[in-house]
Amino acid sequence: MSTTEAETQVVTAPKKVKKMKPARKQVKPGDVEKKEAPQTGKEYNIWYNKWAGGDREDSYSNKTKSQTRCNIKRDAGLTRANTTGVKYCCLFFARGCCPYGWECEYLHMLPDASTALPDTSKDCFARDKFSDYRDDMGGVGSFQRQNRTLYIGRIKETGTGPETEEVVRRHFKEWGEIEKIRVLQYRSVAFVTYVSEFSAQFAKEAMACQSLDNDEILNVRWATEDPNPTSKVAEKRRLEDMGREAIQARMDPRIVDAVRSIRALEEGMPEEEERGAKRPRLIEESHVSPSPPPQQEPEQKTGILSADAMEGLKYFAEIRRKTGLGSAPPPRVVAAPPPSGGLGLGDYASDEED
Repeated sequence: MSTTEAETQVVTAPKKVKKMKPARKQVKPGDVEKKEAPQTGKEYNIWYNKWAGGDREDSYSNKTKSQTRCNIKRDAGLTRANTTGVKYCCLFFARGCCPYGWECEYLHMLPDASTALPDTSKDCFARDKFSDYRDDMGGVGSFQRQNRTLYIGRIKETGTGPETEEVVRRHFKEWGEIEKIRVLQYRSVAFVTYVSEFSAQFAKEAMACQSLDNDEILNVRWATEDPNPTSKVAEKRRLEDMGREAIQARMDPRIVDAVRSIRALEEGMPEEEERGAKRPRLIEESHVSPSPPPQQEPEQKTGILSADAMEGLKYFAEIRRKTGLGSAPPPRVVAAPPPSGGLGLGDYASDEED
């Protein structure tokens, strides 16, 4: 390929940048009626929006269908948060009832799974998490566990299990990438696991008290921990991989290379290779070929001399024995001069007569 063709390909293949429109106002102020929960107890808890002393979970008759629902394709757009740098989503946008539109101080789009939030103790709507889940597994959630699975109750099944799963997937895939869906047939229950925890947080608010294809009112809660040991091991491995990738992404590659070099120097070469690298100079000085040293024994912490020192003494004793520098007199040398005019290693200290 010539240079002109390559330049032509680069010029004729620009990246398409998708421009987002300003966010629309989902409702007008005052359109959504404020309905209070019916009295089922003596004291009203404004935090949980329920009466204390009543049922732990409100009965089906007490559940009212949501008046609004978010539509990502139609409602998502730019707001003031895109210019101010706010990373949190609008809770009312997820519920489909934000009256501010592009004037909102929070994001009107799905949470970005690849971007970490400024505070890990808050959810994608900037609400504080708690140490424990509520008894009914509702509310914001816990900061001690990364929950990506939603419990979907009160589903009206009109077909087989696969058909119900397809209906659930069609309604819940709008809020993020789904990892798996499990439907408990004849129990009107489904479990939806998202790839990202932020997607599960958004979907929980977007689908609360909504309907699928029938006129049901969904009960969306956080799912309890999966008791399957295989799932626990897989989740633990996934969290470890995520932590490792996050640390590597924040580290300077030069620092990583420097740490690897330092670790290689600390570990060093094996002792046998290190001794082998030092022997050629001794062999050249003594003009002998000593036999390989015995297998190295593990270093002992007791005694005056270490294992390395004892190995060195054995090595020099072998050289003294080969060169005849011991207490015994050296043997008589009787050999013909080498044809090359020098003394070879094979004829040194030979006892042969011819």
